[in-house]
Amino acid sequence: MAAKANIVVDQGTTFTTYLALTDSNNNPLDLTGSTALGEIRKWYTSSNSVSFNITIPQPNTGYIYISLDANTTAAMTDGRYVYDIKTIDYANNVSRVVEGILTITPQVSQ
Repeated sequence: MAAKANIVVDQGTTFTTYLALTDSNNNPLDLTGSTALGEIRKWYTSSNSVSFNITIPQPNTGYIYISLDANTTAAMTDGRYVYDIKTIDYANNVSRVVEGILTITPQVSQ
C-alpha cells in the first residue's frame, strides 16, 4: 500500500524534495536496479499529465528525489491535483510507493 503525502508547490518556482522509502520494518528500501516515475493530473481520469523529474542518487539508501522546474509549475493552473510515484525494480515489478494531493498556490510576481 502506498504512503500518503500531500504536497504544496508555489506556482512559478522550482520545487524539489526527497522521499525516504522504507519497508515494513522501517529499513531503507534497496532501490538498486530500480527506476521511478511520477505523474500529476487534475483528476484521476484526466488525459493530460505533468511528470515529475525523479532521480535515485544512492539506491541502497531508499531516497528518491522528485522535482519540477519553474517553467513547469508556472504553466500549471493553481489549485488541487492528484499524483502518485511508482518504482519499477530489476524484475519489472511495479509498486506505487507514494500518492496524494498536490496543491499549486498562485503566484503574484510574474
